[in-house]
Parts: sequence; C-alpha cells; structure tokens
Amino acid sequence: MSRTKETAAVGSVAPDFILHDTDGAEWQMSAQHGRVVVLLFYPGDATPVCTKQLCSVRDNWESYAATGAEVVGISTDTVESHRKFTDRHQLPLRLLADTGGKVHRAYDASSWLPGRAARAVVVVDAGGIIRYRKVEAVSLFRPRDAEIIEAIRAAQEEQSS
Repeated sequence: MSRTKETAAVGSVAPDFILHDTDGAEWQMSAQHGRVVVLLFYPGDATPVCTKQLCSVRDNWESYAATGAEVVGISTDTVESHRKFTDRHQLPLRLLADTGGKVHRAYDASSWLPGRAARAVVVVDAGGIIRYRKVEAVSLFRPRDAEIIEAIRAAQEEQSS
C-alpha cells in the first residue's frame, strides 16, 4: 500500500493543507479543529455532473448547515473559475482551488482524467480524524446528500463518545 493511501485512510489524521477560496483567502485544514469538515472533491466547474452535484448541495444547504459542519468543494480549477461557477449557480459552500493537485493526491482522490480530482467525499471529525471516505474513480458517481449528512452526524457522534 502506498504512503498516500495510508495517510488518507479512515481512522487516520487528515493531511493538512492550505488552499485559496473564491475570494482569494487562504483556507487551512488544520485551522478547522473543533468542527467536522466535509471535503467534496470534484473533477471540474461547470461540467454536467459536477454542476448537478454542487447544485444539489445548494438545494439541501439548510440540512448541511443544521449539522454545523464546514462543507467545502475542491477541484483543480482556478480561483477565478470557482468564483464564476459560484456566482452563476449561487452556491453557498466555499470552493477551494487545488490547481497543483497536491490536495487530491494527498487524499488519494485522483481521477482517471489526468490532473483532475476524482469525485470523492471525505468527512473529518472535530479532532482531525478521517471518519468517512468514498472515492469514485469514474466521475459519473454523484454523492447523495442524505448519505453525506448521515456521515457528518456519525463523525459528530464518534467524536463525542
């Protein structure tokens, strides 16, 4: 097993990283300690399946927000691309630009498409431990919001026990 897969496994400490959001501000994984974090990796802005996925998150945002989790989308697109995508679809979640691909590689969430993230969901508990991980190499998979929200709640329960 590769070192990357070992560090991105359920039960391991989430790899730290810093990426820029749509405003150009830095967002750091380790700065999120104390709250559950959901990393939604996706191949690219403005593609049909990715648009459906992130618009579904938007349409279910009230349920996500009720969990108190920090939900972020991550792709290899640029800050400017994320800004346009967010504005066009009125997305409430923060999108992070992994233009160099280091983060999706650190989380072993690389697509079969060269240089792109796979469609993946990683839920990290408030202590920084990966509690849920689902990666699909074929990017037609679209995560179900109810499954993600259930994973958030399970991470919260696991942390408190």
